[in-house]
Amino acid sequence: MVTLLAAPAEPLTNAGDTQLVIAALLGIAVVVVLIAWGKVHPFLALILGAAVLGVVAGVSADKIVTSFSGGVGSTVGGVGLLIALGAMIGGLLAESGGADSIVERVVGRVSGGALPWAMAGVAALIGLPLFFEVGVVLLVPIVLLVSRRVDVPLMKIGIPALAGLSVLHGLVPPHPGPLVAIDALGANLGQTLALGLLVAIPTVIIAGPVFGNFIARYVPATAPEALLPTRRPLAVGGDRRPTRPGEGRLDADGDLVTEDDLVNPGAGRPGAPIDEPAGPRARREPALWAAVVTVLLPVVLMLLRAIGELTLAEDTGGRKALDIIGTPIVALLAGVIFAMIFLGYRTGFSRSQVSGFLGGSLPAIAGILLIVAAGGGFKQVLVDAGVGNLVADAAEGANLSPLLLGWLVAVGIRVATGSATVATITAAGIVSPLAATLQGPEVALLALAIGCGSLFFSHVNDAGFWLVKEYFGLTVGQTIKSWSVMETIISVVGFAGVLLLDLVL
Repeated sequence: MVTLLAAPAEPLTNAGDTQLVIAALLGIAVVVVLIAWGKVHPFLALILGAAVLGVVAGVSADKIVTSFSGGVGSTVGGVGLLIALGAMIGGLLAESGGADSIVERVVGRVSGGALPWAMAGVAALIGLPLFFEVGVVLLVPIVLLVSRRVDVPLMKIGIPALAGLSVLHGLVPPHPGPLVAIDALGANLGQTLALGLLVAIPTVIIAGPVFGNFIARYVPATAPEALLPTRRPLAVGGDRRPTRPGEGRLDADGDLVTEDDLVNPGAGRPGAPIDEPAGPRARREPALWAAVVTVLLPVVLMLLRAIGELTLAEDTGGRKALDIIGTPIVALLAGVIFAMIFLGYRTGFSRSQVSGFLGGSLPAIAGILLIVAAGGGFKQVLVDAGVGNLVADAAEGANLSPLLLGWLVAVGIRVATGSATVATITAAGIVSPLAATLQGPEVALLALAIGCGSLFFSHVNDAGFWLVKEYFGLTVGQTIKSWSVMETIISVVGFAGVLLLDLVL
């Protein structure tokens, strides 16, 4: 969803339009066939698919490698770091019991039928300042735990959460796509924000809780065990008898005592820190406020940066400070440090145990990082080969309504390249001359129409596709049935809302 490399000024090949279309279709087909039929790991399938695409498009071998490597490197450098930091926050939330506290509060306050609606609302709220990938890595641990705790189908609450994040990413500033469209078209930011929220509300409802309740019947997904770390409390002390495996026990002071408490760190483990006391260590359940702040701290920091971009001049000290602390990597790092202190050390965990929780959260996402990175490389080969330019050139001379033209161009580039932001930027550039003939609100609607088109049918060339597939433990077919269809619903329903507003305004 987040663009890390822009399309080059000149494609890497002089292939004709027909050859480029065939190359794109063959590259995507190779990825799908290798994964679905050949059972090849998606990481390898994406590499081979990119190679086929480049060869058929007439790109030289060295340029294919350079393009793919550039896409991989930029994706890992951006999305990869966010995934790793988000996984660390999720690991500390789960191992300390902080995520359990949030889940218990949500489950205790919201009935089963209202959970999908609550998830959609929470996702839409935190999705205001967040990139899609950041929102996913922050929300996924909570979604997985809620699904497991209350025995609700994963898709029933996962789809609403994804819908809330995706709609806000594509339609509402201060996300990069909408901001670029506003600037290119000369739209009024306040009007676009207000109209975008009007379009977003019904779109989230239809693509989220309504579609999630429907698709849960046909995609029986379950929370992946590897991405759902759980504590294993052991019954010791006190006058309570153990009831079932995994149930927690309290010591004489009322503190939770876990399996780790029975390990003698100084004597029982070679190389263990000598300053750790021997014998049981009391564990305290983390305060709910600490768990909530852990989740919201990165959101608040990035929101402050967004507010600063809208209200402060670029050369002011306050703007520069907010730009730094609101950078996604810095904001997530602050969340990790806060979690280490208030979910780790303050609850009784030792330094080595906290370090173990952080390190233990990374192996489960290693495969995700590789697949998402390869998806970024595949997308970059598509862009560098000139497929995105092909779609843009074909639509530039079309005699269509500006709103429909903007939506169609964004749809074509989105499907071809997998990048919502590339689709938004390119479509806005193509239709920008038409914006001068429109009234104020119509220009804002044109920006929203382009944003809706940029979300159309995410598939194998979109890093977000693989992110959702791996986090929710889905097959390629299940991901298309759920995630890809959800994205298409968002695009179509959102564009229908834009057309309705165009009739009214």
